[in-house]
Formats: sequence, structure tokens, C-alpha cells
Amino acid sequence: MLNRRTVISSGISALVLAGPAWSQDAAAVPEITDMTMGNPDAAVTLIEYASFTCPHCKRFHEDVMPRLKADYVDAGKVNFVYREVFFDRPGLWAAMVARCGGEMRYFAITDMIYAKQSEWLRAGSPAGIADGLRKIGLAAGIGQEELDACLSDGAMAQAMVANYEKNMAEYAISGTPSLVVNGKILGNMSYDRLQEEIDSRLYSIAPEFW
Repeated sequence: MLNRRTVISSGISALVLAGPAWSQDAAAVPEITDMTMGNPDAAVTLIEYASFTCPHCKRFHEDVMPRLKADYVDAGKVNFVYREVFFDRPGLWAAMVARCGGEMRYFAITDMIYAKQSEWLRAGSPAGIADGLRKIGLAAGIGQEELDACLSDGAMAQAMVANYEKNMAEYAISGTPSLVVNGKILGNMSYDRLQEEIDSRLYSIAPEFW
């Protein structure tokens, strides 16, 4: 689990002041909404706080998320909410590319970003990292011009950072990935342990599932 909240709190403005040639549109204030999967009326709501540059988050999405989705999200038992955490500029850029595909493609692009995390982060330079993320966006079917517009949208970057700060204030999150199950903050964990947490709530709140 990464724990760099102090670093972000002291330098959050750098995320929006040092981006890839941000454009500004003072008249436009984008609305940033949570990205969700599953039944919004499910008995259990699971919120994941994650960073696209976090290796532990990558492992969670590769090892835990497929089983969680199959067993609970797709079955309508869990409402899954994904909240982006920004430890650094590449994490913000990756989130901008994921959101560039719209809600319908967001989680598919998220999977692609995590799967190729070591590749695009290994580029090192800001230009190289941005280029690696563009390649992922292109592979997901987003056009080059649309990608360039998304990555240079300064108003969107500011709105996403403001949304991140609001989300981090809701719970005492100290690192990623962090999970919040029906209001209870949990750390990174195996699928079996997470299953216990979910099942205990399903059984007590919605026994009809059993």
C-alpha cells in the first residue's frame, strides 16, 4: 500500500500547473462524477480509492477485481465505486485518458492502463509517459485529436483534482488501494478476506441473497 498523502497535500497545485500544455476555458467547469459498476441499490457499496501509478492497485485489479466483479458486481450484490487518487502527474494523466473514453469505456480502459502500467511509467519523461498513455487510448478506440484534447484540458484537470480532494476528505484514507465497505475503511486485502467482509454484510442486511 502506498502512503504519500502528505506529499500530495503539500504539492497538489503542481498537478494542474505543470501539465502537458494545459488549455483553459474559464466558462467551462466540468462536472466530475464517480465511476460505478453494478446495482446502485445493492445492499453493499464498495468504494475503492486507487492510483493508476500504484503497483499494489495494479495487483488488486489483476488478482482481486475479476473475481469481485464476477461474484458480486455482475450479480447485482455490490455497487462498486472507483475513486481516483492522484499521487503524481502521471496518475492524473492516466485518469484523464480513462475518462476520455466516457463512462461506457472507462473500466475497460482502466484495465488496460493497469495492465500496461510498467510500460508507460518506464518511459520516464513526461512526454514519454503521455505518449504511452495516448497509445492505450488509441488502442481503446479513442481518436488522436480527442485524446490530445482530453490531455490538454486544464479545466478538466483542475476539476478532477478538486474532486480528488473532496473524496479524500470524506474518509481518512492514508494509502492505496483502500477499500470502504458500507462506510468501513479497509486496507488492501486478498479476495478471500474481502469476500468475508462483503458476505458478512450481505447476510446481515439482505438475507434473501442466501
